[in-house]
Amino acid sequence: MWTYLILIIFSYLIGSIPSGLIVGKLFYQTDIREHGSGNLGGTNTFRVLGKKAGVVVTLADLLKGTLAVSLPAIFSLTEINPLIIGIFAVIGHMYPIFANFRGGKAVATSGGLILGITPLVFLIILGSFLITLLITKYVSLSSMITGILGIITTVILQEYQLLIVIVILTVFIFYRHRANIKRIINKTEPKIPWPKR
Repeated sequence: MWTYLILIIFSYLIGSIPSGLIVGKLFYQTDIREHGSGNLGGTNTFRVLGKKAGVVVTLADLLKGTLAVSLPAIFSLTEINPLIIGIFAVIGHMYPIFANFRGGKAVATSGGLILGITPLVFLIILGSFLITLLITKYVSLSSMITGILGIITTVILQEYQLLIVIVILTVFIFYRHRANIKRIINKTEPKIPWPKR
């Protein structure tokens, strides 16, 4: 019980590392919470700080999830379910104690969790995200659709433990995108400006 609790706390703290805030303040002297959507995730970093910063923050947020699900293996605690531990990194990413509980929208860190458990499922959902983004130009809509496709994928592959976790993560993603859903309906959600040929 105590071992579980310690890893859960450790996972939450890993998830709470505010990559967007750190990169923004250290290298751009900018608090991205005061610009764009005010979100600490990769999408707002791309919009406020540019491509390089966006890529770094997205990868950092992704790795938080992968590291969290690796904790039981790192500490040779194979009896502990890594999926349960990983969920708390996602919670930490959404509500980081190091950034006044104002974090990201759960997408990248959720992806990192899935990568650490089943790379095949991660590659499938990454591909679906990129294709959906190319078609719709909405990051938010692509994230939500990818969550649904992740559920379908795990059902097909009969990864039932992962299915439960992806359902939870998809609920997180939809909840964190409430404002985006309203903007999509009102046609005021910003699109990704793909470069013209």
